[in-house]
Amino acid sequence: MNRLKPDTFFYHIYPLGAFGAPKKNDFTSSPEDRLKALYEWGNYMADAGADALYLGPVFESSAHGYDTADYFKVDRRLGTNESLKREIENLRQKGISVVLDAVFNHCGRDSFIFRDILEKGKESEYKDWIKGVDFSRRSMLNDPFTYSAWNGCFDLAEYNHDNPYVTEYLLKAAEFWMNEFKPAGLRLDAADVLSRDFMAKLRRKIPDAWLLGEVIHGDYRKWACNENLDSATNYELYKGLYSSHNDANYFEIAYLLNRQFGENGIYKNLQLYNFADNHDVNRIGSALNCFHDIYPLYLLLFTVPGMPSIYYGSESGVPGKKGASDDYGIRQQINPWQIKGDLAREVKKLAEVRKKIRSLQEGNYTQLHVNHRQFAFMRTVENQSAVVAVNSDTNPVKLTLNLPQYCWDKKFYDVLNKDEVFNAKGRVLEIDRLWGKWGRVLVCE
Repeated sequence: MNRLKPDTFFYHIYPLGAFGAPKKNDFTSSPEDRLKALYEWGNYMADAGADALYLGPVFESSAHGYDTADYFKVDRRLGTNESLKREIENLRQKGISVVLDAVFNHCGRDSFIFRDILEKGKESEYKDWIKGVDFSRRSMLNDPFTYSAWNGCFDLAEYNHDNPYVTEYLLKAAEFWMNEFKPAGLRLDAADVLSRDFMAKLRRKIPDAWLLGEVIHGDYRKWACNENLDSATNYELYKGLYSSHNDANYFEIAYLLNRQFGENGIYKNLQLYNFADNHDVNRIGSALNCFHDIYPLYLLLFTVPGMPSIYYGSESGVPGKKGASDDYGIRQQINPWQIKGDLAREVKKLAEVRKKIRSLQEGNYTQLHVNHRQFAFMRTVENQSAVVAVNSDTNPVKLTLNLPQYCWDKKFYDVLNKDEVFNAKGRVLEIDRLWGKWGRVLVCE
């Protein structure tokens, strides 16, 4: 099984938006190689310290990429199969692994499967490939039959995974991707509604792939287990990151981190995929009531257990909100040279710190202090410990921490802020100045 290393830092690009593709596919135009933009993005990601790219949907689709029409052909709005092979290899040469988006729960209305049912009705050999097909009623889009639609969206027809031909077809597509394009793995869209049986078959078909599941609700252990997936999207942490700042309530994130990764944490043996925003939610620069809370928020993202991920452009505070009927407001076109400023520099520094401090990658988690606007915890692996302290207040504060015995009387170095030195006096570590809207990462060995 292809396990990504604990120090992995993901970057996330939604290519149809980031590269300025048309919103609709006409299925007649010649391919346009917009994937070539990944060359410059690769240079940017390598400089920023990212070593994995979660690349949003790239296969032929009707509109937004999750309404797949052809699993074996790159979307003409992005390029060709050769374009994708070239760019994945270019990224590999830069030390960046690629995880491709896999939409195996549903297909779009331009899929040959759906179009055949539209054309032939009850005579279609594919009528049992889509869940809930019923010729006695019309669909919400006035089709001569109705069917099961993902989340009530009739642009997305749900597959009938109980049909062995459907499973065979989807597994063949996954195997083709791994052999043809050689990504490190796949991110399974809507994994929380895919059957465990299907995911187990997928694991057996592509045993060397690293598999990430999109799981919005539920116990991540049901998906991220050896027979199914390697990791899951940590939506619980995503919510806690922004709401604990908006509500001036670090007790919220302290509680969830203890629940997830503390001494009795239910996910302490998992490497979950952590994020502050993505292609489905408001950008973090627009989700926060106070924009400057984004600094301690990103500090937490890079220091709590799990693998951090940055959604393209958000590390410079790019705003973006979901629209009433579409998500184009959070999937905008951005070029890497537009990403600059103080926030982007601090995020790059956080990535550098995490990369060189092993305890931040795989250390256990211990809470040290929490109140409404200050929060501190420790990550420890073998003989290295890191104390992380954040302050969401606008003013600096003094913080006094009681350390576990193995850290008594030790010297701590602030690896985030000019290597300032702090000496523990017995069990007590005093941080005389914890800056507002920022924090410290203190390491002792």
